[in-house]
Amino acid sequence: MNRQILFEDLGLKNYKEVWEYQTDLLQKIVAVKTENRQNQLQKSTQNHFLFVEHPHVYTLGKSGDLSNLLLNEQQLQEKGATFYKINRGGDITYHGPGQIVGYPILDLENFFTDIHKYLRLLEETIILTLADFGLKGERSAGETGVWLDVGTPFARKICAMGIRSSRWVTMHGFALNANVDLGYFDNIIPCGIRGKAVTSMEVELGKKVNIPEVKSMIIKYFVQIFEVEKFINI
Repeated sequence: MNRQILFEDLGLKNYKEVWEYQTDLLQKIVAVKTENRQNQLQKSTQNHFLFVEHPHVYTLGKSGDLSNLLLNEQQLQEKGATFYKINRGGDITYHGPGQIVGYPILDLENFFTDIHKYLRLLEETIILTLADFGLKGERSAGETGVWLDVGTPFARKICAMGIRSSRWVTMHGFALNANVDLGYFDNIIPCGIRGKAVTSMEVELGKKVNIPEVKSMIIKYFVQIFEVEKFINI
């Protein structure tokens, strides 16, 4: 059971390029598991954690509704944005500069085999991170992600989540709105949920946050919560 994680901060990268990279990492892990099963081996599998910021892009999950994208192809081009229908859970979301996107590619058999628990622990990682900045992040029943002021007319989402898993190997992950331009969310019905606002750490705190500092807190709590043995920068 390997609880070490290989870590990369990819900086600003095209969505499709990173999607393909995640897929390649997942397939390599699945291949080791398949070989283990077929040949009764016990080779350890790797775990990865990627940080990235994407240029303006909208992504629609496999069960999402295309009508939640409020732009046509020409309008997307005018806004300098791209669009992809992808293989994660969840509906539509936006990624862009100033947003902290985290992609854990984990073999959950190294940790626990429970997707529901995995999502709740990802949420907890963000909730604890936000608390360090004086923000009270919360879960909203039936709505994956992290919210502020749940149960009030002012409920607003600060972190979206959507994952895929194959043979207990995860990909995709979370997107925390740090200093992101929230105007791009006006072009979608975020996560397919009408009447709910989206916010950012910058808006809530009235100032830009230090992104490396936020990333450092996310890693700190992720390591604690997932009982990671070693976080290795590669």
